[in-house]
Amino acid sequence: MSADSTSKPARQIAWQSVITVISAAILIGAEVFGAAFAGGWALAILFGLGDQGAHILQAVLFAIGVFVMIGFIRGAQRIEPFTKRA
Repeated sequence: MSADSTSKPARQIAWQSVITVISAAILIGAEVFGAAFAGGWALAILFGLGDQGAHILQAVLFAIGVFVMIGFIRGAQRIEPFTKRA
């Protein structure tokens, strides 16, 4: 038995899929993080939290946005795989 029969097939990066997912992530990220900052500011005014409260609320919503973006990238990678067999 040769060593070649047990080796895994070579994989290449599917650049078109990578660029598609990154482009969508930039667009969606701008919306998610923009909404986090605007929403934190608006909720702080609504509840009378002041400037420090607004910054804390924005940071919390920003962290939630990071988790949303991680979920988006993982889901998009399942649909548009970043690698393909050579």
